Amino acid sequence: MWDVKEKALYWIDGNAPALYRLDPKTNDIKTWKMPKQIGSFAIREKGGAVLALADGFYLFDFNTGEAKLIGDPVAKPGTTFNDGKTDVRGRFIAGTMDSKFAGPAGSIFSLDALLKCRVLEPAIGCTNGPCFSPDNRTFYCADSVSRTISAYDYDLASGTVSNKRQFVAIKGMGGVPDGATIDAEGNLWSAIAGGGKLACFKPDGTLARTVEVPVPIITSVMFGGDNLDVMYATSIGMKTLNMEPGPDGGSLFAIRGLGVKGKPEPRFAG
Repeated sequence: MWDVKEKALYWIDGNAPALYRLDPKTNDIKTWKMPKQIGSFAIREKGGAVLALADGFYLFDFNTGEAKLIGDPVAKPGTTFNDGKTDVRGRFIAGTMDSKFAGPAGSIFSLDALLKCRVLEPAIGCTNGPCFSPDNRTFYCADSVSRTISAYDYDLASGTVSNKRQFVAIKGMGGVPDGATIDAEGNLWSAIAGGGKLACFKPDGTLARTVEVPVPIITSVMFGGDNLDVMYATSIGMKTLNMEPGPDGGSLFAIRGLGVKGKPEPRFAG
């Protein structure tokens, strides 16, 4: 996640739970260990971060390293939190995944500025790549188990979704849709985990281009840099789902020269 106010990149290690911050100007990297598995996060307007840890939502203090559970755990048994993103009103949208990566046991949740949680999607296999169109009228989210990306109508005022439909089915790319981001023109960029590439889809779902990357299990993407024209991408460094990570697996990459820009990602309002 590129924070436009700090001009810094944040990312996580889910398996060896930690949150990282890179200052590209100095190459200084800071690390905060997490108390349990982490799926996603967002920087808070009020300071600190909101975390989607294995079982629920937490508020995190960068100074003390303390993570405090918000309300009760919300992840159902047999599921764990995975990817998340903030909408332009500051709601944190994050979802869970089936721990066996088999069926639609997961859900997608919305945490608002008052720290109230609601279910947006009750059945998904593995939540990945949640993101919003530039006009905030469409919410996209991938299900890595079914290898599909869905689109929903998004009501920004109420924070609710409707009219779910298939945006694209990932076929012939050698992998599954993982993390994603939207560029300033409204195209969706999906990391194809296991396929060693990024796939860019137009708003109508047609494939615009692919970009090969030097690792097979690329996991998430985000535009950053002063002009939001650098694509940062994370990857997996361990064998997972029978996929080999490759010698550079687990690396963080910066991809330049794509000729497109991203849009600013908002902070969590709570």
